[in-house]
Amino acid sequence: MAPSKPTQDFVPVEEVRNGIMILKNGGYRGIMACSSLNFALKSEDEQKAIIGGFQNFLNTIDFPVQIVVHSRKTDIRPYLTLLEERMDRQTSELMRIQLREYIAFIRNFIEGADIMTKTFYVVVPYSTISLSQAAGGLPFLSHHAKQDSPANNRSFEETRVQLEQRMALVAGGLASAGLRAVPLNTEEIIELLYRSFNLGDMENPIPYTQQ
Repeated sequence: MAPSKPTQDFVPVEEVRNGIMILKNGGYRGIMACSSLNFALKSEDEQKAIIGGFQNFLNTIDFPVQIVVHSRKTDIRPYLTLLEERMDRQTSELMRIQLREYIAFIRNFIEGADIMTKTFYVVVPYSTISLSQAAGGLPFLSHHAKQDSPANNRSFEETRVQLEQRMALVAGGLASAGLRAVPLNTEEIIELLYRSFNLGDMENPIPYTQQ
């Protein structure tokens, strides 16, 4: 039986440096956490403005981006504990009754459904080859297209500046659609990669955090 390969062999990432992800093929990726909005609750004029802003964003960029939705179960029990503590401190009997009914509603609701937390990310690529040279489609979707080593073309800092300019352009374009995008730092990218490549952890709910 052939020896099993280490997990690192299946991860296309070489390293994460200064908030920039470097792939094994030499490509660069910046990752931005993006806010969300409830489109259905917007008025018709607001919806048209959001769509128009997003269209302008797509027309502004001349490079591909990838939108990633990260879903994970949320453990709602800490929230229920917090509500029960507040109920015990209430001096108004009416507030106690309302809190008790609300807690019962939440308990009944979560019995038949998982509470999911969704986080949105935008992946911004920078490659040393053109899109037409990339094998297998868009380069950020495939790490198999061989690219020149960044060290042989320009310094890491020069390439980082180019990528950060793209990320700033993406952030500005999304802002016109009412969205806020913030670059992840090195630690945040590493944590995201760990959670993405360790799917078993997705079954472990994250505690609810009151916003």
